[in-house]
Amino acid sequence: MSPDQPEKQPMSSTNMDLETKNNLISTGKADAALDFLRSEDLAEISEVNEKALVRKIDWMIMPLMWAAYNLQYLDKVLINYASVMGLLSDTNMHTDQFSNLTLAFYVTYLFFELPTGFLMQRLPTAKYLGFNVTLWGLMTTLNCTAKNFPGLMVLRVLLGCFESAIAPALILITSMWYKRDEQPRRMGIWYLGTGTASIMGALVAYGLLFYTSNAFKPWQIMFLIFGLITIAVGISIIIFLPDNPMTSRLTHSEKLLAIERLRENQTGIENKHFKRSQFTEIFTDPQTYLIAVIVTAMDVPNAAMSSFTSLIIKNFGYTTKQTELLNIPNGAVSIVSILAVSYAAGRYNQRCLCVVASLSAGLLGGCLLAFAPRSNKSAQLAGNYLTQCTGSALPIIYSLAGANVAGHTKKVSMNAVLLMAFCLGNILGPLTFRTEDEPDYVPAKIAIVATLAVAIVFTFGLRGYYVWENSRREKAGEGRGDVEFLDLTDRENRGFRYKL
Repeated sequence: MSPDQPEKQPMSSTNMDLETKNNLISTGKADAALDFLRSEDLAEISEVNEKALVRKIDWMIMPLMWAAYNLQYLDKVLINYASVMGLLSDTNMHTDQFSNLTLAFYVTYLFFELPTGFLMQRLPTAKYLGFNVTLWGLMTTLNCTAKNFPGLMVLRVLLGCFESAIAPALILITSMWYKRDEQPRRMGIWYLGTGTASIMGALVAYGLLFYTSNAFKPWQIMFLIFGLITIAVGISIIIFLPDNPMTSRLTHSEKLLAIERLRENQTGIENKHFKRSQFTEIFTDPQTYLIAVIVTAMDVPNAAMSSFTSLIIKNFGYTTKQTELLNIPNGAVSIVSILAVSYAAGRYNQRCLCVVASLSAGLLGGCLLAFAPRSNKSAQLAGNYLTQCTGSALPIIYSLAGANVAGHTKKVSMNAVLLMAFCLGNILGPLTFRTEDEPDYVPAKIAIVATLAVAIVFTFGLRGYYVWENSRREKAGEGRGDVEFLDLTDRENRGFRYKL
C-alpha cells in the first residue's frame, strides 16, 4: 500500500456488539466515545488515512496548547525578570517578601486544583481552559499598575487561581486525542513553552532595559505586553480549540477514526459524570503516592530556579544587562532537554528511565551550584544551566499519568493530585531562599541536590511497581475482554497494562 492510499482500519463488530447489545451500558455511564459510536456506521473509517488525520489533529490543537503553556510559564516568571529591572526598589520589597509572592502563587494554585478538576469534568474542557487563560492574562496586565507589596500579592493570588487549570487541562486534552505511545512527544511539544518562554522573557526584558522614558518603568511595560498577548490567546482558545473529538471540526469519518484509534489506550476519552468510586480509588492506588513524592521533590528546584535565576546569576558578579542575556541559555537548555527526553520516551517506551536521566543532569547542576568555588563563574553558570534539565522530566510524568490512569473521574482527579504535588514542591522551593543566606544561598542549593536525589530514588520505585503489577496480571492471565470505552479504571480493567 502506498503512503497516499487510505489505511483500512480493522474493526471487530464483536467489540461493538458486546458494548452496545441491548444497551448494556446506559447512556452517559460509559465513555462519551461509546455513546457517539452507538449510532454510527463504522464502515466510513476505511475512507480516512490515519497518518494524515494525526497531522491534521496536530495542526488543529498543538499550536494553541503550546501558546497557552508558553504564556502560563512566562506570566508567572515575569516577576523573575522584573526583580532585577527595578521592581524590588520601586515597590520597596526585600527578598523575603519577594519569596512570599512566589509562595502565594503556588498556595492558591494548590488550593484550586481539586475544584478546577471538578469543574473541568463538568464543563466543556477547551472553553473552560480559554476562560481561565483570558482571566490570568488580565491579572498579568494589571501587574503594571501595582505600586507596593500588598497590590502585587493580590494579583499573584488571583494569577495562581486561574493558572491552576492549564496543566490538568492540557494533559486531559492530549490523552483524548492521542495514543499512549504518541503522548510523550505531544506533551513535550506543548511543554516546550517553558523553554521558549524563558528565551522570550529574557530578550524582552533585555530590550526594555534600554527604555529611558519616565512615563512607565521597564518592568511595567513588560507585564502590559505579555498580559495583552495572553488575553488574545485565551479568546482564540475559546473560539478555535475543540472540546473533544466528537464536537470538533473534523469530518464525520475523521471523527470516527479519531475515536476508534484510541481504543487501544483503554483510558477512554471523556465522561461528564462524576464517579465517587473512581475518585476514592485514587487514594488507594500506590502509583498516586509514588508520583506525588517524585513531583514534589523534583519541583523544589523548579521553583527555586524559575524565580531566583536572575538573582543567582547577578550575584555571580554580572551587571543587570548581562544577567538578562545570560538567562537566554536557560531556555535553550530547557528546549533541547525536553525534545531529547520526550523523543526518547516515545521512541523507546521507557518513560521512567527518561525521567531519571533528566533528573540526573539536574542533580549534576545542583552539585556544581552548591559545591563549586564561588570564584569559578564558569562552573557556577554551567550548574545553573544544567538544573534547567530538571523541567524536562515533568512532561514525561504527565504522560505517565495520562497513559497509566484510566477512568475519566480518576484521570481528572489524578491530574489534580499531580498538580497539587507540583504546587507543594514549588511552595517549598522559595522557602529555601532566605535573606540571611544572601548572596550565595548555599542552603537552598544543597536543598536542590537533596530533593533531586529523592526524586530519582522514587522514580526507580515507580518503575518497579509498574513492572511488578504488569507481571502479576500476566501470570494470573487477568483480562476482561472488550472494555475500552466502558469508563473502567486501570485497576477495574484487569486487562490493562502499565507503560514503563
